[in-house]
Amino acid sequence: MGNIGYERNTNHIIELKGIYELSKAKHFYNNVIKRGFDLISALILLVLLLPLMIIISILVKADSPGPIFYRGNRAGRYSSEFYIFKFRTMVEHAEKLGGGTTALNDSRITKTGAFLRKSKLDEIPQLLNIIKGDMSFIGPRPELTKYTSNYQGDEQMILAVRPGITDISSMEFISLDEIVGPYNADEAYEKLVLKRKNLLRIKYVQTQSILLDLKLFFFTCFSVLGKIISLVFKIKREKRHGIY
Repeated sequence: MGNIGYERNTNHIIELKGIYELSKAKHFYNNVIKRGFDLISALILLVLLLPLMIIISILVKADSPGPIFYRGNRAGRYSSEFYIFKFRTMVEHAEKLGGGTTALNDSRITKTGAFLRKSKLDEIPQLLNIIKGDMSFIGPRPELTKYTSNYQGDEQMILAVRPGITDISSMEFISLDEIVGPYNADEAYEKLVLKRKNLLRIKYVQTQSILLDLKLFFFTCFSVLGKIISLVFKIKREKRHGIY
């Protein structure tokens, strides 16, 4: 098992000096089988979900001033930086009004954004990241570079695979805002969540297989579908009582 060493150049791009040594079988799986599945599936889903994306885009634009999409800088495979895409769920320039971690009942979240975040529909634009090759359907969630630049030891193996829309850690922390609470969300994330998340991310890289990826894929689909159905029924109940 190799080690990864990094140095920052003058453009603040992290350069890789060594690569965590995945087995040949895992290299083939990640670069050929999984990449092929990701690309074909993402293209099909993008076409199928295009009408929904248009509707969401209209709702986002009508709800508050600002762009339809959010672009956030993240660390990808081998620490190459990329922009992750999401539907915008916060007010414009939200990063100037608070930290990078979303707090419970965060005042920066728009009305439409609250629904998108709870239903996970804000993640749909990441199909574009998958098509570009920045991400996979299954893999460690891409992290802020301020955290990945401090990875040590086994944490470095997290960067040996493409980041994904979902993985083991995503399922455990699917309601992250409830864990970090309403105050000092960044600090709570670093103290209560980051270490545990990285342990689960490492576990994923170590145990990665076709079977595990399929389990996570379908488990995530059913979990998200359940959240959407539950949220729709909740909104209907609140509308009947004049709350929503």
